[in-house]
Amino acid sequence: MFPSSSATGPRFLRPFTATAPRRAMAACTGAPSDPPMQQSSPTKAVRVVVKGRVQGVFFRDWTVEMARSLGLAGWVRNRRDGTVEALLSGDPDKVDEMVSRRIPVGPPAAVVTAVVPSPAEPVSPDEGFHRKPTA
Repeated sequence: MFPSSSATGPRFLRPFTATAPRRAMAACTGAPSDPPMQQSSPTKAVRVVVKGRVQGVFFRDWTVEMARSLGLAGWVRNRRDGTVEALLSGDPDKVDEMVSRRIPVGPPAAVVTAVVPSPAEPVSPDEGFHRKPTA
């Protein structure tokens, strides 16, 4: 019969997969293996428009410092409508950190009311991160 669900609650079992044991067995057989594949690190790029009190509060310089500290490439600029626009390109985790954790806070004098991200084409890491003129 089935065990009753007592105070211990239901039990959840992991499904059986034979993949890991087969890989381990293949590694022990001494069979020639394929050369390791060269994996290039994935790159993610996001264009963000930042709304709020973001001009005249050191936002662009702060963005350059934060992006460079994370090893991102891209640019940041003021826009004539009072927003700040940035292109962030690099390691997906670092781009996500910048978009979701750093930009929404901004430098101390900024008041960010919205961050509007959209996908973009990655830029070469050789370009670094820099300020662009107002658009």
